[in-house]
Amino acid sequence: MHLGRHLLISILMVVVTTLLLGVVYPLVVTGLAQTLFPREANGQLIEQDGRVVGSRLIGQAFMSQEYFWPRPSAAGAGYDAVASGGSNLGPTNPKLVERVEADLVRWQTTNTRTAVPIELVTASASGLDPHLSPAGAMFQIPRIARARGTSDDEIRMLVERATEGRQFGFLGESRVNVLELNLALDHQFPQPKQRLLPTRP
Repeated sequence: MHLGRHLLISILMVVVTTLLLGVVYPLVVTGLAQTLFPREANGQLIEQDGRVVGSRLIGQAFMSQEYFWPRPSAAGAGYDAVASGGSNLGPTNPKLVERVEADLVRWQTTNTRTAVPIELVTASASGLDPHLSPAGAMFQIPRIARARGTSDDEIRMLVERATEGRQFGFLGESRVNVLELNLALDHQFPQPKQRLLPTRP
């Protein structure tokens, strides 16, 4: 009887904790999130003309000359949310050196006047970074201005307006969301038949 009583208590504890932590708690947290922070809880999705074009939290590959390009990504085939991660290649690894050199050549062909910002040839640890530093965005202005048929100053003002300051005024660094910046480009400098559509390299 003593053993049976302990076994019954153990079973009841498993059932109760499973219900509380596996059912009640997730439902309460999900309900609160959907009520208080619905946009954040649903991934901060961004829509254009009634269709979802991406998330504010996950980077995408842009290869067209008319758009700002993001940082390199080592997540799967690039910006793959189910394969988030860095390349884990050391600084002397020939594969990493080869990839960085190829990226440098690509960037230098678009802007020969200034040094390439380091972030444009290095991937983030997650491979999903949706942001660039203001310097990373400013570097790309001449290419985009030529492709859009406008002036560097107009594109620069767009970047300045899209630049977000440090979180709470002291955390992190200033940054620019690439997807939102490209949407702003399409809105302010529309191209014939140009639709924002991220493409993988």
